Amino acid sequence: MSALLDGDLPAASRKAGVALTEYFVNDSARWLWRFRLGQMAADPGHARWMARQAVVGDEGLVVGHAGFHGPPDEVGMVEIGYSVAPEFRRQGYARAMLVELLRRAAAEPAVTTVRATISPDNVASLATISGYGFVEVGEQWDEEDGLELIFEVPAGRSPLT
Repeated sequence: MSALLDGDLPAASRKAGVALTEYFVNDSARWLWRFRLGQMAADPGHARWMARQAVVGDEGLVVGHAGFHGPPDEVGMVEIGYSVAPEFRRQGYARAMLVELLRRAAAEPAVTTVRATISPDNVASLATISGYGFVEVGEQWDEEDGLELIFEVPAGRSPLT
């Protein structure tokens, strides 16, 4: 993440073991890496919950990134996040990332609830979580993203396909 924050794609790709793209060093991505590095500096144990590249196929095609916003909170809730590079959207990769995040959450004894927060205008993400048992439980204002709807599903209760 440090190399990505510095805009050093070759170094980041070497460390990741796959060829990362410009999508990982755009302004939005750099904001994410800065934020996650701060979390990990505060508690290195958070690293295993952070974003990872989403890799497809034997050739190691990187289509985006996915992860959790952090470890489970005091009541066992984790929030998911995923992002697909524009050239790979509408090909099922977001759903594949979602399924893997839900599987990982279900395998963690400390996780009781999985949360997704989505802008009401983000039709693609709303469609992505549809059919996975998420229930709208409220809304919040995010300083980066504006109004977000809050969806939750009990860990291990989502119909994974």
